[in-house]
Amino acid sequence: MNSKTILSITVFAVVGLVVGYWFFGKNAGGHVSVSTLFTFGGNAIERTFRSISGIEEMRNKILLCGAAGVMAGLLVSFKLKK
Repeated sequence: MNSKTILSITVFAVVGLVVGYWFFGKNAGGHVSVSTLFTFGGNAIERTFRSISGIEEMRNKILLCGAAGVMAGLLVSFKLKK
């Protein structure tokens, strides 16, 4: 992979994460903080709270948007090569 491909993948991944956060990172009081979304681990009580509050589902959707961005970056970089 050359530097343009890596740059394209990185840009699209970041755009995918931002778009995912914009759509799926909302809670009743506004957007959930990024540090809350990407905090892993913790004890059983913290994991239960994140599961009940929907933070786990939000995180998964946002990460899937980032993965879709990676795939879009790959497709764009391969199309530009041809």
